[in-house]
Amino acid sequence: MATPEQKRVQALFRELMDTRKQDFPEEGQELHAPDERGVYVIYSPRGRVVHVGGTPRGKHGIRQRLKNHLHGASSFAEKFLDGKGSKLRHGYTFRCLVVRKIRDRALLEAYTIGQLCPAHIGLGQTRAGH
Repeated sequence: MATPEQKRVQALFRELMDTRKQDFPEEGQELHAPDERGVYVIYSPRGRVVHVGGTPRGKHGIRQRLKNHLHGASSFAEKFLDGKGSKLRHGYTFRCLVVRKIRDRALLEAYTIGQLCPAHIGLGQTRAGH
């Protein structure tokens, strides 16, 4: 039987999965994402989940973290995109959900990783092009 906390995390997961996928912007266009902290999912051009992330810190929340990926300033971009975050501008999409409570955010990120099994997680191997 699920605890109230587990039920809350499952409800947050459903809410995250119900949000609209957004395209990464073309060069020179603005990234439209919340300045608040939360959890996000990045999809390949083929619709495969390649990364699940959260925002434990950062003044500009989800938007800042996605911009870090776009500019190659993250382990995800380094390992999965060969340091070329600009690849995200070519058919990759994302969805995100603002989650204000620190524990809920951490649990939702972990639950989402477990449910979606992103390609970025593995044995430390680079999987660019997927």
